[in-house]
Amino acid sequence: MERVPAVRRRRLGEELRRLRDLAGLTSGEAATLAGWHQSKVSRIETGRSSVRAEDVTVLLDVYRVHDLAVRDLLGTLAGKGYQRGWWHDFRDVLPVEYRDFITLETGAARARSMENTVVPGLLQTPDYARALTADVMPQLDRRELDALVDVRLARQAVLRQDSPLELWAVLDEAVLRRGVGGREVMAAQLRKLEEAAELPQVRLQVLPFAAGGHMGVTNSFVIFSFPRIADLDVVVVDHLTGSLYVDRKEDITAYTAAFTRLHARALPREESAAMIAGIRDELSG
Repeated sequence: MERVPAVRRRRLGEELRRLRDLAGLTSGEAATLAGWHQSKVSRIETGRSSVRAEDVTVLLDVYRVHDLAVRDLLGTLAGKGYQRGWWHDFRDVLPVEYRDFITLETGAARARSMENTVVPGLLQTPDYARALTADVMPQLDRRELDALVDVRLARQAVLRQDSPLELWAVLDEAVLRRGVGGREVMAAQLRKLEEAAELPQVRLQVLPFAAGGHMGVTNSFVIFSFPRIADLDVVVVDHLTGSLYVDRKEDITAYTAAFTRLHARALPREESAAMIAGIRDELSG
Protein backbone atom coordinates (compact mmCIF):
# COMPACT_ATOMS: atom_id res chain seq x y z
CA MET A 1 0.00 0.00 0.00
CA GLU A 2 1.18 3.51 -0.69
CA ARG A 3 1.98 6.02 2.03
CA VAL A 4 -1.16 7.45 3.59
CA PRO A 5 -1.86 10.92 2.07
CA ALA A 6 -1.41 13.92 4.37
CA VAL A 7 -5.07 14.98 4.28
CA ARG A 8 -6.21 11.51 5.28
CA ARG A 9 -3.60 11.42 8.07
CA ARG A 10 -4.96 14.68 9.44
CA ARG A 11 -8.55 13.48 9.28
CA LEU A 12 -7.57 10.22 10.94
CA GLY A 13 -5.74 12.16 13.66
CA GLU A 14 -8.76 14.39 14.26
CA GLU A 15 -11.02 11.38 14.68
CA LEU A 16 -8.59 9.66 17.07
CA ARG A 17 -8.42 12.83 19.13
CA ARG A 18 -12.24 12.95 19.25
CA LEU A 19 -12.35 9.35 20.43
CA ARG A 20 -9.72 10.10 23.10
CA ASP A 21 -11.81 13.02 24.35
CA LEU A 22 -14.88 10.78 24.49
CA ALA A 23 -12.85 8.30 26.55
CA GLY A 24 -12.02 11.12 29.01
CA LEU A 25 -8.27 10.79 28.59
CA THR A 26 -5.51 13.34 28.13
CA SER A 27 -2.90 12.67 25.48
CA GLY A 28 -0.43 11.87 28.25
CA GLU A 29 -2.76 9.35 29.84
CA ALA A 30 -3.46 7.75 26.48
CA ALA A 31 0.27 7.49 25.78
CA THR A 32 0.91 5.87 29.16
CA LEU A 33 -1.82 3.27 28.61
CA ALA A 34 -0.44 2.56 25.13
CA GLY A 35 3.12 2.32 26.41
CA TRP A 36 4.29 5.25 24.28
CA HIS A 37 5.78 8.68 24.72
CA GLN A 38 3.24 11.50 24.68
CA SER A 39 4.85 13.02 21.59
CA LYS A 40 3.81 9.97 19.54
CA VAL A 41 0.14 10.51 20.37
CA SER A 42 0.54 14.20 19.53
CA ARG A 43 2.14 13.47 16.14
CA ILE A 44 -0.63 11.01 15.28
CA GLU A 45 -3.41 13.42 16.26
CA THR A 46 -1.95 16.32 14.29
CA GLY A 47 -1.17 14.18 11.24
CA ARG A 48 2.47 15.22 11.29
CA SER A 49 3.69 11.68 10.77
CA SER A 50 2.40 8.48 9.27
CA VAL A 51 0.62 6.07 11.58
CA ARG A 52 0.62 2.32 11.30
CA ALA A 53 -2.65 0.45 11.37
CA GLU A 54 -1.29 -1.47 14.36
CA ASP A 55 -0.91 1.81 16.27
CA VAL A 56 -4.51 2.75 15.46
CA THR A 57 -5.60 -0.62 16.85
CA VAL A 58 -3.70 0.05 20.08
CA LEU A 59 -5.34 3.45 20.51
CA LEU A 60 -8.81 2.11 19.76
CA ASP A 61 -8.26 -0.57 22.41
CA VAL A 62 -7.16 2.11 24.89
CA TYR A 63 -10.24 4.19 24.04
CA ARG A 64 -12.48 1.09 24.30
CA VAL A 65 -13.85 1.49 20.79
CA HIS A 66 -15.45 -1.85 19.92
CA ASP A 67 -17.52 -0.88 16.87
CA LEU A 68 -16.05 -3.10 14.12
CA ALA A 69 -17.17 -0.77 11.34
CA VAL A 70 -15.33 2.15 12.94
CA ARG A 71 -12.24 0.04 13.63
CA ASP A 72 -12.12 -1.25 10.05
CA LEU A 73 -12.67 2.19 8.56
CA LEU A 74 -9.94 3.82 10.63
CA GLY A 75 -7.65 0.90 9.80
CA THR A 76 -8.22 1.58 6.11
CA LEU A 77 -7.47 5.28 6.57
CA ALA A 78 -4.21 4.31 8.25
CA GLY A 79 -3.22 2.38 5.13
CA LYS A 80 -4.13 -1.04 6.44
CA GLY A 81 -4.11 -3.50 3.56
CA TYR A 82 -6.53 -5.92 5.12
CA GLN A 83 -9.48 -5.52 7.46
CA ARG A 84 -11.11 -8.61 8.88
CA GLY A 85 -14.75 -8.92 7.90
CA TRP A 86 -17.06 -11.33 6.11
CA TRP A 87 -14.69 -11.14 3.13
CA HIS A 88 -11.93 -12.73 5.25
CA ASP A 89 -12.91 -16.12 3.79
CA PHE A 90 -12.15 -14.80 0.28
CA ARG A 91 -8.78 -13.20 1.03
CA ASP A 92 -6.89 -15.57 -1.26
CA VAL A 93 -8.74 -14.29 -4.36
CA LEU A 94 -9.35 -10.64 -3.42
CA PRO A 95 -6.71 -8.03 -4.28
CA VAL A 96 -5.80 -5.60 -1.51
CA GLU A 97 -7.52 -2.71 -3.31
CA TYR A 98 -10.77 -4.66 -3.54
CA ARG A 99 -10.64 -5.50 0.17
CA ASP A 100 -10.15 -1.82 0.95
CA PHE A 101 -13.07 -0.92 -1.31
CA ILE A 102 -15.37 -3.40 0.44
CA THR A 103 -14.33 -2.05 3.83
CA LEU A 104 -15.17 1.50 2.77
CA GLU A 105 -18.45 0.38 1.21
CA THR A 106 -19.42 -1.57 4.32
CA GLY A 107 -18.73 1.37 6.63
CA ALA A 108 -20.30 4.06 4.45
CA ALA A 109 -23.66 5.71 5.05
CA ARG A 110 -24.03 6.90 1.44
CA ALA A 111 -22.51 6.14 -1.95
CA ARG A 112 -22.85 8.38 -5.00
CA SER A 113 -21.85 6.42 -8.08
CA MET A 114 -21.23 7.39 -11.71
CA GLU A 115 -21.06 4.30 -13.91
CA ASN A 116 -20.29 4.53 -17.61
CA THR A 117 -19.55 0.89 -18.46
CA VAL A 118 -21.25 -1.72 -16.26
CA VAL A 119 -24.04 -2.09 -13.72
CA PRO A 120 -22.86 -1.21 -10.20
CA GLY A 121 -21.85 -4.30 -8.25
CA LEU A 122 -24.48 -3.63 -5.60
CA LEU A 123 -27.22 -4.00 -8.22
CA GLN A 124 -25.95 -6.93 -10.31
CA THR A 125 -27.77 -10.23 -10.74
CA PRO A 126 -25.80 -13.46 -10.19
CA ASP A 127 -25.83 -14.29 -13.92
CA TYR A 128 -24.71 -10.79 -14.90
CA ALA A 129 -21.95 -10.83 -12.27
CA ARG A 130 -20.72 -14.21 -13.49
CA ALA A 131 -20.76 -13.29 -17.17
CA LEU A 132 -19.05 -9.97 -16.56
CA THR A 133 -16.35 -11.43 -14.31
CA ALA A 134 -15.65 -14.26 -16.74
CA ASP A 135 -15.33 -11.80 -19.64
CA VAL A 136 -13.10 -9.34 -17.79
CA MET A 137 -10.90 -11.97 -16.09
CA PRO A 138 -10.73 -14.98 -18.45
CA GLN A 139 -7.70 -16.33 -16.59
CA LEU A 140 -9.77 -17.32 -13.57
CA ASP A 141 -10.45 -20.96 -12.83
CA ARG A 142 -13.93 -22.10 -11.77
CA ARG A 143 -13.21 -21.83 -8.03
CA GLU A 144 -11.88 -18.28 -8.33
CA LEU A 145 -14.78 -17.22 -10.54
CA ASP A 146 -17.31 -18.65 -8.09
CA ALA A 147 -15.60 -16.87 -5.19
CA LEU A 148 -15.59 -13.47 -6.88
CA VAL A 149 -19.26 -13.81 -7.83
CA ASP A 150 -20.06 -14.78 -4.23
CA VAL A 151 -18.25 -11.68 -3.01
CA ARG A 152 -20.13 -9.47 -5.47
CA LEU A 153 -23.45 -10.81 -4.21
CA ALA A 154 -22.45 -10.69 -0.53
CA ARG A 155 -21.64 -7.01 -0.88
CA GLN A 156 -25.29 -6.33 -1.67
CA ALA A 157 -26.21 -6.98 1.97
CA VAL A 158 -25.40 -3.31 2.70
CA LEU A 159 -28.64 -2.40 0.91
CA ARG A 160 -30.70 -4.74 3.12
CA GLN A 161 -29.24 -4.15 6.60
CA ASP A 162 -31.09 -2.31 9.38
CA SER A 163 -29.48 1.00 8.44
CA PRO A 164 -28.99 0.43 4.72
CA LEU A 165 -26.46 2.17 2.56
CA GLU A 166 -28.06 5.01 0.61
CA LEU A 167 -27.10 4.45 -3.03
CA TRP A 168 -27.46 7.18 -5.62
CA ALA A 169 -26.34 5.85 -9.00
CA VAL A 170 -26.15 7.64 -12.33
CA LEU A 171 -25.80 5.18 -15.20
CA ASP A 172 -24.72 6.05 -18.70
CA GLU A 173 -27.13 4.59 -21.27
CA ALA A 174 -24.26 2.39 -22.49
CA VAL A 175 -24.53 0.43 -19.23
CA LEU A 176 -28.08 -0.59 -20.16
CA ARG A 177 -27.28 -1.50 -23.77
CA ARG A 178 -24.02 -3.40 -23.33
CA GLY A 179 -24.97 -7.03 -23.89
CA VAL A 180 -23.21 -8.68 -20.96
CA GLY A 181 -24.13 -12.37 -20.93
CA GLY A 182 -26.61 -12.16 -23.79
CA ARG A 183 -30.20 -10.99 -24.17
CA GLU A 184 -31.77 -13.10 -21.40
CA VAL A 185 -29.13 -12.15 -18.85
CA MET A 186 -29.44 -8.47 -19.71
CA ALA A 187 -33.24 -8.55 -19.62
CA ALA A 188 -33.15 -10.04 -16.13
CA GLN A 189 -30.52 -7.52 -15.09
CA LEU A 190 -32.63 -4.60 -16.27
CA ARG A 191 -35.61 -6.02 -14.38
CA LYS A 192 -33.48 -6.03 -11.23
CA LEU A 193 -32.59 -2.39 -11.85
CA GLU A 194 -36.29 -1.57 -12.13
CA GLU A 195 -36.93 -3.32 -8.82
CA ALA A 196 -33.95 -1.65 -7.14
CA ALA A 197 -35.14 1.77 -8.29
CA GLU A 198 -38.29 1.26 -6.21
CA LEU A 199 -36.32 0.82 -2.97
CA PRO A 200 -36.38 3.89 -0.70
CA GLN A 201 -32.61 3.70 -0.17
CA VAL A 202 -31.81 3.63 -3.91
CA ARG A 203 -31.96 6.54 -6.34
CA LEU A 204 -31.32 5.52 -9.92
CA GLN A 205 -30.93 7.86 -12.91
CA VAL A 206 -29.93 7.26 -16.54
CA LEU A 207 -27.72 9.63 -18.51
CA PRO A 208 -28.95 9.09 -22.08
CA PHE A 209 -26.81 9.23 -25.21
CA ALA A 210 -28.81 12.31 -26.17
CA ALA A 211 -27.11 14.19 -23.34
CA GLY A 212 -23.93 14.17 -25.43
CA GLY A 213 -20.42 14.12 -24.03
CA HIS A 214 -19.98 14.47 -20.30
CA MET A 215 -17.22 14.27 -17.70
CA GLY A 216 -18.38 10.83 -16.60
CA VAL A 217 -17.33 9.16 -19.85
CA THR A 218 -13.65 9.26 -18.90
CA ASN A 219 -13.89 7.29 -15.66
CA SER A 220 -16.46 5.71 -13.40
CA PHE A 221 -16.23 6.83 -9.78
CA VAL A 222 -17.86 6.43 -6.38
CA ILE A 223 -18.03 8.98 -3.57
CA PHE A 224 -18.34 7.35 -0.14
CA SER A 225 -19.67 9.33 2.84
CA PHE A 226 -19.52 7.99 6.38
CA PRO A 227 -21.53 8.19 9.59
CA ARG A 228 -20.01 9.21 12.93
CA ILE A 229 -17.00 10.75 11.18
CA ALA A 230 -17.51 14.21 9.73
CA ASP A 231 -15.70 15.52 6.65
CA LEU A 232 -14.32 12.13 5.68
CA ASP A 233 -15.59 11.54 2.14
CA VAL A 234 -13.43 9.31 -0.06
CA VAL A 235 -13.60 9.04 -3.86
CA VAL A 236 -12.70 5.80 -5.63
CA VAL A 237 -11.90 6.19 -9.34
CA ASP A 238 -11.72 3.15 -11.62
CA HIS A 239 -8.88 2.85 -14.12
CA LEU A 240 -7.38 0.15 -16.29
CA THR A 241 -5.27 -1.67 -13.69
CA GLY A 242 -7.11 -0.93 -10.46
CA SER A 243 -8.62 1.89 -8.44
CA LEU A 244 -7.36 5.27 -7.30
CA TYR A 245 -8.34 6.51 -3.84
CA VAL A 246 -8.78 10.27 -3.69
CA ASP A 247 -9.20 12.20 -0.44
CA ARG A 248 -7.73 15.68 -0.93
CA LYS A 249 -10.39 18.19 0.04
CA GLU A 250 -10.17 20.06 -3.27
CA ASP A 251 -10.51 16.80 -5.22
CA ILE A 252 -13.50 15.71 -3.14
CA THR A 253 -15.08 19.08 -3.90
CA ALA A 254 -14.41 18.65 -7.63
CA TYR A 255 -15.89 15.16 -7.80
CA THR A 256 -18.90 16.20 -5.73
CA ALA A 257 -19.52 19.09 -8.12
CA ALA A 258 -19.09 16.74 -11.08
CA PHE A 259 -21.66 14.32 -9.68
CA THR A 260 -24.06 17.20 -9.09
CA ARG A 261 -23.75 18.26 -12.73
CA LEU A 262 -24.11 14.68 -13.96
CA HIS A 263 -27.29 13.91 -12.08
CA ALA A 264 -28.71 17.27 -13.19
CA ARG A 265 -28.17 16.22 -16.84
CA ALA A 266 -29.54 12.72 -16.27
CA LEU A 267 -33.17 11.79 -16.71
CA PRO A 268 -35.44 12.14 -13.66
CA ARG A 269 -36.10 8.95 -11.74
CA GLU A 270 -39.44 8.21 -13.39
CA GLU A 271 -38.11 8.76 -16.92
CA SER A 272 -35.04 6.71 -16.09
CA ALA A 273 -37.23 3.82 -14.95
CA ALA A 274 -39.23 4.11 -18.15
CA MET A 275 -36.06 3.96 -20.28
CA ILE A 276 -34.83 0.89 -18.43
CA ALA A 277 -38.20 -0.80 -18.94
CA GLY A 278 -38.22 0.11 -22.63
CA ILE A 279 -34.78 -1.37 -23.26
CA ARG A 280 -35.78 -4.49 -21.32
CA ASP A 281 -38.86 -4.86 -23.53
CA GLU A 282 -36.67 -4.61 -26.62
CA LEU A 283 -34.53 -7.49 -25.30
CA SER A 284 -37.53 -9.59 -24.30
CA GLY A 285 -39.43 -9.03 -27.54
